[in-house]
Amino acid sequence: MTRRKALITGIGGQDGSYLAEYLIGRGVDVLGVERPGGVADYPNLAAVADKLSMVSVDLCDAASVIAAVEEYRPDWIFHLAGITFLPTSWQHPTPTVEMAATSTSAFLDAIVNVDRSIRFFQAASAEVFGRPTESPQNEQTPIAPITPYGAAKALSLFLTRMYRERFDLHASCGILFNHESPRRPTDFVTRKITRAAVAISLGLESELRLGNLDAARDWTFAGDTVRGIALMVEGDKPGEYVLASGMTHSIRELLDIAFGRVGLDWSKHVVVDEQFNRPNEATTICGDPSLAERELGWHRDVSFQQLIELMVDADLAALQP
Repeated sequence: MTRRKALITGIGGQDGSYLAEYLIGRGVDVLGVERPGGVADYPNLAAVADKLSMVSVDLCDAASVIAAVEEYRPDWIFHLAGITFLPTSWQHPTPTVEMAATSTSAFLDAIVNVDRSIRFFQAASAEVFGRPTESPQNEQTPIAPITPYGAAKALSLFLTRMYRERFDLHASCGILFNHESPRRPTDFVTRKITRAAVAISLGLESELRLGNLDAARDWTFAGDTVRGIALMVEGDKPGEYVLASGMTHSIRELLDIAFGRVGLDWSKHVVVDEQFNRPNEATTICGDPSLAERELGWHRDVSFQQLIELMVDADLAALQP
């Protein structure tokens, strides 16, 4: 049987690296996309660096994207690349949206003109819902983004849906709720907290400054999320699927677990600082994964507590002398 070939954008990030490991473990040949002239240093790929190939593609240049599809003829394309940190999307709104429009439409156009049997996955986000008026959110929840990042993801979702319906493509879009791991950059609140808990326990730092401690999110383990991504491409029913846990947890709960893991009382070390509040975002986000569970057979193996403890333990291993 011919081995499958997968092309992954954003392969050096959290999701891309977990997806690469998962696919390679299933006997899939993986091609990772890197930007032209990029620095070939991908610590997240250390475990599989010798089992994949990297190809140079300018995702902001439609011709480069189309040429890559023509040259490498992948069976599956996983488009995960893009600006993922909300504050950064406000600082650079134009490239955030431009990249989503150019790369997504170019990949889809290439599939139409090169090989319509290629299966496509586009990463979207719960940010497409903005401040939803219903909870939990599902595939029918109105899309009403309130950030450049959310708008870019909404555009990618609409493009994927349009091409799927117009050309009968196997093109799916994952509406991904917050998913974390030790590979998450420390700009994100989960890693910010787990790393600070460890640093404070080791005497390397003395306090952690945060915004709204009552903000709540639906968090899952990134390794579980990428299995859902793969199932969308492998399955028979392309479409939009919410990947979430169906449960919310507050920052306070996160603090309890992270600081408790290292034997500390977080209230003695955390300072609430209003400069970290984000007025233009929803306070509580919760997803309904029932469609993905029913249609794809997706499930989660790692609980919220296990996830945070996993991240704390990884930070402890990294920071301990």
